[in-house]
Amino acid sequence: MKSSDLRVALFSGNYNYVRDGANQALNRLVDYLLRQGAQVRVYSPTTDTPAFEPAGELVSLPSVPIPGRGEYQFSTGLGDPIKENLAEFDPNIVHLSSPDVAGHRALTWARAQGKPVLASVHTRFETYPRYYGFGFVEPLFVALLRRFYQRCDAIVAPSASMIAELREQGMHDDIGTWSRGVDRSVFTPQQRDLEWRRSLGIADGDMVVGFLGRLVLEKGIDIFAETMVELRRRNVAHQVLVIGEGPAKDFFADKVPEAKFIGFQQGKDLGRAVASMDVLLNPSVTETFGNVTLEAMACGVPVVAADATGASSLVIDGETGYLVPPRDIAAYSDKLAAYSADPELRQSHGRAGAKRADAFDWDTINGAVADTYLRLIEQRRDEAKAKSA
Repeated sequence: MKSSDLRVALFSGNYNYVRDGANQALNRLVDYLLRQGAQVRVYSPTTDTPAFEPAGELVSLPSVPIPGRGEYQFSTGLGDPIKENLAEFDPNIVHLSSPDVAGHRALTWARAQGKPVLASVHTRFETYPRYYGFGFVEPLFVALLRRFYQRCDAIVAPSASMIAELREQGMHDDIGTWSRGVDRSVFTPQQRDLEWRRSLGIADGDMVVGFLGRLVLEKGIDIFAETMVELRRRNVAHQVLVIGEGPAKDFFADKVPEAKFIGFQQGKDLGRAVASMDVLLNPSVTETFGNVTLEAMACGVPVVAADATGASSLVIDGETGYLVPPRDIAAYSDKLAAYSADPELRQSHGRAGAKRADAFDWDTINGAVADTYLRLIEQRRDEAKAKSA
């Protein structure tokens, strides 16, 4: 069996209606599979205003807006029309990328039909409650996730640190790596543009501390803001550049009023903005990989990040940036102050990061997922033969 024999039913909680790192990876995977001759059908909630055109055939799942986060849709299940669509497509592998209601229903359907199931981990959902005052339910979230993942045939995660966390949580015995790549036509040191910086009121000699991502609490924007306050208290010269949009923008702007907010960027404009930073500060502990960390590294920008899943597998401490104990404002400030005092150190770490980013090729990475599909299909066939013998 080869990749062109694959018939993949992929379930996503957000395939293209809000752009994020997870669905960018899924769309790249589908594009890769289609180029290998595979057949892919994607099932996801949709909206009338998608963020981008989807890769592959997209079937809309029934859904409702999430209360308080109306930009996101919550799937309400499958329903008979979707089950009929699945039966007609007759996939030989089911890929679940979100442990939501549709993911659970699709898992139940696949098990009833004898289809192998691969789950991919994109977000540390169990950490979200702590950002909204419900940290006490985190153990319950972990237990629910464990029940979901243990019903799958295997799972894949994007980093060694995330795999270690999943093993420690007892999520599954069969855990593989589905890493992430970076588009080197977009993210490169050559995209740095001092004239563009000047247009924002940033002098050539200013150290620009950047934030890249959706402006939501779970991305650690409170820690970022408190660190900027501490830098001001220490009289560490810096400018702040914020790339992204989100419901917590007003909170962020109130805490860091001096920041340059340039909104959502994409393509070459995004590459220019990232390369024009001097250091990326990424305090998030909810990442499974850290796409923004890799994008900054590819642009030759050193990274100061939380020593947590994702970043700890990308950032080489003291070589491509620094890893800091999560929520340690003083430690974040110390590392940024060191970069402010030593521009050559920033440049040295940036060059090392750009070199490290060269290893992350998308086709090689997505080929590993296709290989996992094939392995699980063969494994299921062997099990069926053994039972009938």
